[in-house]
Amino acid sequence: MSKPKSLSFHVSGMHCASCSVNIQRALRKTPGVTEANVNYNNEQAYVKFDEQVATTEQLAQAVKKVGYTAHLQSEHDHESGGHDHGADIAEEERTKQLSLLKKQLWVGGVLSGLLLITMLPKAPVWLMNPWVMLALATPVQFWAGWRFYQGAWSGLKNWTANMDTLVALGTSVAYFFSVFVTIFGDWLLKYQIPAHTYFETSSIIIFFILLGKFLEIRAKAKTSTAIKKLLELQVKTARMKHNGQWHEMPIEEVKVGDVLMVKPGEKIPVDGVIIAGESAIDESMVTGESLPVTKNKGDQVIGSTLNTSGTLELKATKVGEDTVLANIVRLVKEAQGSRPAIQNLVDVIASYFVPIVIVLALITFVVWLIWGPAPSFLFALVSMINVLIIACPCALGLATPTSLMVGIGQGAQNGILVKDAQALEIAAKVKAIVFDKTGTLTEGKTVVQNVAYLAGVKEKNLDQIVLSLETLSHHPLAQALVTFFTQKHPGLASKQVTNFKDHAGQGISGQVADQKILIGTETWLVKQKVSLDQTLLMQTKAWQTEAQTVSHLALNGQHLMSLGIADALKKDAPAVIAQLKKMKLTTVLVTGDNQATAQAVAKRLGITEIKAQVLPAEKEKIIRELREQYKHVAMVGDGINDAPALAAADVGIAMSGGTDVAIESAGVTLLRSDISLVPKALKLSQATMNNIKQNLFWAFAYNILLIPVAMGALYPGYQIQLSPILAGAAMAFSSVTVVFNALRLKTVRL
Repeated sequence: MSKPKSLSFHVSGMHCASCSVNIQRALRKTPGVTEANVNYNNEQAYVKFDEQVATTEQLAQAVKKVGYTAHLQSEHDHESGGHDHGADIAEEERTKQLSLLKKQLWVGGVLSGLLLITMLPKAPVWLMNPWVMLALATPVQFWAGWRFYQGAWSGLKNWTANMDTLVALGTSVAYFFSVFVTIFGDWLLKYQIPAHTYFETSSIIIFFILLGKFLEIRAKAKTSTAIKKLLELQVKTARMKHNGQWHEMPIEEVKVGDVLMVKPGEKIPVDGVIIAGESAIDESMVTGESLPVTKNKGDQVIGSTLNTSGTLELKATKVGEDTVLANIVRLVKEAQGSRPAIQNLVDVIASYFVPIVIVLALITFVVWLIWGPAPSFLFALVSMINVLIIACPCALGLATPTSLMVGIGQGAQNGILVKDAQALEIAAKVKAIVFDKTGTLTEGKTVVQNVAYLAGVKEKNLDQIVLSLETLSHHPLAQALVTFFTQKHPGLASKQVTNFKDHAGQGISGQVADQKILIGTETWLVKQKVSLDQTLLMQTKAWQTEAQTVSHLALNGQHLMSLGIADALKKDAPAVIAQLKKMKLTTVLVTGDNQATAQAVAKRLGITEIKAQVLPAEKEKIIRELREQYKHVAMVGDGINDAPALAAADVGIAMSGGTDVAIESAGVTLLRSDISLVPKALKLSQATMNNIKQNLFWAFAYNILLIPVAMGALYPGYQIQLSPILAGAAMAFSSVTVVFNALRLKTVRL
């Protein structure tokens, strides 16, 4: 079997959380599909399938078969870059739905309001007429409430019951019993059966549930703002060079290798490499980095970021769905559509819940019909309607996906790209965090940390000699010395060097005029009969305890200068480690450095657990050992040579600019190389999982507490029977509460 293809697409026609379960089941039954998740909140389906077995047409057909419409992007849409037509359709549908709901609420509200007046002691006689009440209730039942019949029928066709089934059943029982009373009222009275109608009950229940649906859809629109903001960043046109002239072209026509011009104040059209010009690029829209980044010839630029100063010419390297932004949009959508393990429990409960509720409603009816107070039939009927209405599991279905959408979207806006819901869920359980050193806790490049001179020497002259020799060296530390002295003395020219020689692992030697120069280790200089200055040596001992590599310069056999070189720690690294300790997490340093260097770095950072002299291939083994000790372990690395370890960890966090290797290996990718995002990612995980648990608690608690009340549990002791109107209001309120609780994640300080 070939590598499964991932596909995310919009699905039209979903009425409630149970609809998503029906579509999901149909997709999973399709041959070739290895994974399928459907998110009711953002109306997105995420499917993994084998292209050799299944086609996109078959996926669309599977969705159509259960009564819904799949909007699959065409090849042109994919090539054009991720303009999301599914998102456009979803937005259009949401607008239409809200417009229709407003009309239904106005009409339903007015008609239900008139029906409510009939419950008042001095209601107008004409309004109390059952035929007038029937005329008022019918548009509410079959126009405003039509969506519930559609949803129930869709479930029935698929041999499932859903929230709409309960609403349709409950309101239909109230409505059709009232119709029967209206037509056969005299006959009922003849047999001393109270001829009471429940038109106001069915109408008000539909009104309250529609009001809840309206508020829910409006709130859900806010949960998808992360994707919307990212899509708004996409550039529509590009200035392309053609036959020596610059032309404004649609972004869809840009191909890899095309030369583009970007003027100050314009957005970079696609990912590319600068071939001419220099500018400061504001990448905050994609990476979250607040300060503009200076870019020169040869530097990579990200599509949709803002060119703030100079004019640039660049060569397109990635276009369409291959760009960083398109990848981020795709990953965020896939993550929002993925499922944490906790959702499986919810799905199992929900699949049994509706049938159980229907059985409970029937039991309630029979029990009160036999033992209920007079008139027992009406008491039994009202209690059954209460159970059907109040037990709608909509809040249960919304609890997890709503929080995930908001949490993952919040992460994307802060430069934290969560690959899937499982990573977000497990990150909340992490007890230990393993850090790679180079490029993660350190800058990943050596810099000169300290320079000491023998008293009375001409410092600039010695600096020039070091620059002259190190320019000729290929040693990894040479570039750090050249950069340091070039910046210290701008325009300083190198002197002519003769007899230059590189002594592998020891140092370099050469002559400048008649002066013999040696630059190298303490051991090598001693072998060369150089008498080392004790004052300088005392200073270098302190440098070595800070993991600095020390070199010495001798001129004609005299020790005149010492240099300390090290990979600089990221400025936020010590504060981040301290923050993680406050979160009661164990931090572990894994490095290929020797024990002494590793301990020196760990000491500066405040890390107590060290794994030194570790080869890249051994990191994965260490992660597995730590998992046995701490159960849940996160690995933070640069996402390239750490790929196996990132994959082996419970949660891999890649310090990366969104490279393919990082995204493939890690569950979480940080869109900028900012180590302070690590605790933020963990806080986001904890906040999201806490929010899901709160939602599930209230959804379960609501049903556990109110179903017995609806069944009449309070009547024997307190003579209290719940009104179906209040049951409908409570059901609508529970769904809205869950959505608004999830939206609180937007206010969480990371």
